[in-house]
Amino acid sequence: MPQYKAPLRDVRFLLNEVFDYEGHYKGLPGGDEATPDMVDAILEGCATFCEEVLAPLNLPGDLEGCTIQDGEVTTPKGFKEAYAEYVAGGWQGLSHPKEYGGQELPMSLNLLKAEMMGTANWSFTMYPGLSLGCMNTVFQFGSTEQKNTYMPPLVSGEWTGTMCLTEPQCGTDLGQVKTKAEPVGDGTYKLTGTKIFISSGEHDLAENIIHIVLARLPDAPKGTRGISLFIVPKFLVNKDGSLGARNTVRAGALEHKMGIRASATCVMNFDDAIGYMIAEPNKGLEAMFTFMNTARIGTAVQGLAHAELSYQGALPYAKERRSMRAVSGKKDADHPNDALIWHADVRRMLLTQKAVAEGARAMIYHAAKLADHMVAGVAEGNKAKYEEYDDRLGFYTPILKGFITELGLECANIGMQVFGGHGYIKEHGMEQIARDARISTLYEGTTGIQALDLLGRKTLLQSRGKCVFNFTNEMIAQAKPHLLDGGPVGKMARACFKRALQWKWLTLQIMLRANKDRDVVSAACNDFLMYSGYVMMGHFWLKQAIVANEKLAKGGKDSKEFYTAKLQTAEFYFERLLPRADGHKKTMMSSTSSIMQMNNEHFSFN
Repeated sequence: MPQYKAPLRDVRFLLNEVFDYEGHYKGLPGGDEATPDMVDAILEGCATFCEEVLAPLNLPGDLEGCTIQDGEVTTPKGFKEAYAEYVAGGWQGLSHPKEYGGQELPMSLNLLKAEMMGTANWSFTMYPGLSLGCMNTVFQFGSTEQKNTYMPPLVSGEWTGTMCLTEPQCGTDLGQVKTKAEPVGDGTYKLTGTKIFISSGEHDLAENIIHIVLARLPDAPKGTRGISLFIVPKFLVNKDGSLGARNTVRAGALEHKMGIRASATCVMNFDDAIGYMIAEPNKGLEAMFTFMNTARIGTAVQGLAHAELSYQGALPYAKERRSMRAVSGKKDADHPNDALIWHADVRRMLLTQKAVAEGARAMIYHAAKLADHMVAGVAEGNKAKYEEYDDRLGFYTPILKGFITELGLECANIGMQVFGGHGYIKEHGMEQIARDARISTLYEGTTGIQALDLLGRKTLLQSRGKCVFNFTNEMIAQAKPHLLDGGPVGKMARACFKRALQWKWLTLQIMLRANKDRDVVSAACNDFLMYSGYVMMGHFWLKQAIVANEKLAKGGKDSKEFYTAKLQTAEFYFERLLPRADGHKKTMMSSTSSIMQMNNEHFSFN
C-alpha cells in the first residue's frame, strides 16, 4: 500500500515563497504567535503523527471497517489509541479560542493539518473533522452557558460533534426536513425523527457526542424558513460539567458504503431526545450555513488528498515495475525490460496526478488565507469584514469543492491504471483510494449542486458576473508583467491572459442567453464549473511558475531540482490539462434543445 510521506517541501514552498504566509499571519489578530518556527514545528509534528500513526491504519481500517451492536459502534483496531494520541497532542484545539482551551492559531493552520491527516487516513480524519462544524456553530450562535458547557471538551477533543441535516426524504433540499422539536416548557425540547448519512454519528473514540440537529417547531412555517437548530448530546450534561443520563438518540444502523469504511456513517434515531435550541427560532438553516464555505474547502481537501496519495503510490511502482521497452528505445540497459516510468503514457498519468495535486494545493492555500480573514471578522465582531471575505470565499468554494474533487477522483483512478491489474487488488491499497475518493463529489453538495451554486447563485443572481470579473482582473494583473517574456513563463502568462478574457466573455454570453432560456443555467453549469476550475488552476500554476523561474534565474544548486520540476510540471499543465477547458467552453455554449427536447416518456429502457 502507499507509504505516505508528507510533502513538506511543497507545503513550505507555497507558505513561504508563493503566498507569504508569514506576512499574512502578522496581519491577523493574534496571528503574531504563528511565527515561522511555530508553523514549522506544527508541520513537522503533524507529519510525524500522520506518517507513523495514521497512515499505517488506513488499509487495515478499510478491511476491518466499523461494526454496530445494540446501537453501539466499534471503530477498527488501533483507531481508539490513535485518537487518544491525537487528543493528547492538542491537535483538535489548534485554531480555537484560548478561553475554551484552544491555541487560537489561524484557521489556515488547521487546514494544513487536515490535508496531511486526510491524505494519511481520510476515514480517521472524519471523526475529529466533523466536530469542527459543531464547534463553529456553538461558538458563533450558542449562549454563554452553552459555550461554557460544550466548547471546552469539544476543543480538547474529549467530546466529538456531528451535524445532523439529511433525512430519508431529503438530501440537499433541506426544506423537506420533518424532524419535530416539541417544547417541554422548561427551555428544553423533545426531538423526534430520523437522520441519515451522519458521519461520526456514533463511535467508541470519545465519551460524549454532541449532535447539532435541524428540526421543526410545531408552529414553524413550511420550507426552509421554518427550520430551527438544536444541540442534542448523546449523554446529558450536568451543571458541574459531568455526564448525566443517556439521551434517547441512538444509531439505528451503519451505512454499508463503497468507501471510507472505517468512518462510521450512521442512521440516527431521535426518540423524544432532549435538545437545546441554538440560534433564533426558525433561523436554524441560516446559522447552519454560516461556516459552510469553510466546510466545502474541507471537502476540497479530500480531492487534493486522494490525488496526492494515489501519486505517492503510483510513482514508486512506476519506477520499480518493468514492462517492455520504451518506444524510443532501450533505457535500462542492465535489464531486459524498462521501468514503467520510461513509457510516455505512464509519464502522462504521473504528471497529471502531480499537476493536479500541486495545483489544487495552491488553490486551497490561497482560499485558506481568505478564510483566515473571514474568521477574524467573526472574532472581531466586524460584520462588514466577515461578509466581504465570506463573499470572496463563496466564489472560490464551489469551484474548489466541485472541480478539485472531480480531478481527485480522476487521479485516484489513474493510480489504479498505473498499477494495471495489480491496482484492482486490495493488498496494494490503490483501489481503496478510488473508493474513498468517490464520496467527495457527492457530500456537502454534489458536483451539480456546486455548479448551480457557482453559475446560478454566485455568478448570475448575486453578483451579475462581478465575482468572475473580479477574479479575472486578478489573473490579468498577474499575467501582464510577463506577457513579453520569453520561455515557458511568458507562454503561460499569455495563455492565462487570453483565458481571463475568454472567461469574462463566456460569463456575459451565458447571462444574455439565460434571460431568454432559463434552462441554460442548469444545462451549462457543470461545464461552466469545470471550465472555471481549469482556468483558475492555470492562474495558480502561473503564480508558482513565476516564483520557480525567479529562483532558477538566481542560480545556486540548492533546490534547483525542485524548482526545475515545478516549472516543468507547470508546462505540462498548460500543454496537456488546460486545453480541456476548450471542450467545456464548446459544450456550455451549445443549445439546450438536445437536452430538453425529448419527452419524459421517451426516457425508457424497454
